[in-house]
Amino acid sequence: MQSRNYGLVTAITMITGIVIGSGIFFKADNILEYANGNVFLGVIIFVVAAIAVVFGALTISQLAIRTDKPGGLVSYAEDFVGTGAATMFGWFETFLYLPTLDALVAWASGIYISQLFGFQDFSVGRNTIIGLIVVTVFYLMNALSAKAGGFFQNASMFIKLIPLILIAVLGLVFGNPGPVLSGASGDAFRESAKNLAWLGAFGPIAFSYDGWIVSTSICHEIKNSKRNLPLALTFAPIAVLIIYVAYFLGLTSYLGADQVLALGDDSVFNAAVSLFGQFGAKLILVAVVISILGTVNGVSLGLIRLPYSLALRNMMPLSESFKKENEKLGGMPVNSAFLVYGLTVFYSIVNYLIMTSGNEFVAGLDISEIAICVLYLIYIALYVAVIKLAKKGEIKNKFLGYVAPVLATIGSLIIFSGSVVKLSFAVYAAVCLTFLGIAYAYYKKHKEEIVVKTDEDFHAEIDKA
Repeated sequence: MQSRNYGLVTAITMITGIVIGSGIFFKADNILEYANGNVFLGVIIFVVAAIAVVFGALTISQLAIRTDKPGGLVSYAEDFVGTGAATMFGWFETFLYLPTLDALVAWASGIYISQLFGFQDFSVGRNTIIGLIVVTVFYLMNALSAKAGGFFQNASMFIKLIPLILIAVLGLVFGNPGPVLSGASGDAFRESAKNLAWLGAFGPIAFSYDGWIVSTSICHEIKNSKRNLPLALTFAPIAVLIIYVAYFLGLTSYLGADQVLALGDDSVFNAAVSLFGQFGAKLILVAVVISILGTVNGVSLGLIRLPYSLALRNMMPLSESFKKENEKLGGMPVNSAFLVYGLTVFYSIVNYLIMTSGNEFVAGLDISEIAICVLYLIYIALYVAVIKLAKKGEIKNKFLGYVAPVLATIGSLIIFSGSVVKLSFAVYAAVCLTFLGIAYAYYKKHKEEIVVKTDEDFHAEIDKA
């Protein structure tokens, strides 16, 4: 059995580190654009999304504290929804959601690495090539040495806060928050809110908050997890909300909303140059790059073992091959690593094609947002499972058993609405449904072969390894 090493404070900082990553740096201008340049409306969107995350995390924590299986979302679905749902969730995460996320964050690293080395022009192709180099390095590093990947992840967790806090504080001190606050006036707010295009901001917001579901998988390493995990999953998203809103207000107060919209992904660097000079701005960019690379590393680290986790349950084709471990590399499932690396490269190319297509249905979009929004619909199945446990009397707390899952469901539907208002919704939804449909068809054909393992089975394998 894994030892429980983490107290409440460590759990909060760990979850905060998982959630804060790259999205806030290159999605702030997208959020402002959808909010019609109204900063106050942007802040409200941040808050609404945070509420969805807080109640979603609280609800799923009730499942996390009731199983000792590794696997996160797949394990919760397997134990509390059904094997078919677990297969579908696992395929969605492994073959669509996480590799598209990995590809996009790697592409984003290309934006800031290009800025760091002084490339003035924005180039989707150059950013894609840099992103491919980045994911190759991190997959090699994690495949050859799990300790190296873990060390980089821990170091980047603290470094990523530096640019956020500095721009938040100094932007508000030396900037002009007056116009920002004026956006809260009745007429200005109504003018911006009456066009429902602002719902589209929930896509990039969901991307910025993404990662909270991963945090529930650390449940079994937290001391007194029944008390501390729900507390950590409440305080951590609130901490992230405060940091994000402070950064958003600091950036827009210092540069002005119009300038943030005009500069786009260059906003951080331009604000840093003005505040700290060229050399200081370079140091801020180094911190931003490390933050984004930390996200690439974290997603890659988690993604490598997902096919392995499915293969252990015989939930995917060629399971015997993907469950193999390389003892010389500390038990690393090398075939699993090769598969998800190939998927990430494939989606990097797809992302490039989408961003350069000029097609009105996908113009200005990336490959991650719809998959993230659809994932919030998938979470609803888990929220319903919590309500069922409450009805059975297994969850005594009425707030955690009923109120939290209902509010989480409402929050998920609001975030999902961010994808519905986009022209690309039909195409992206079709892709998501195709993956879920193929997974379900595989389950129906092979359900007799799927292995449902108990907590004891998994821990016996871990102890043996």
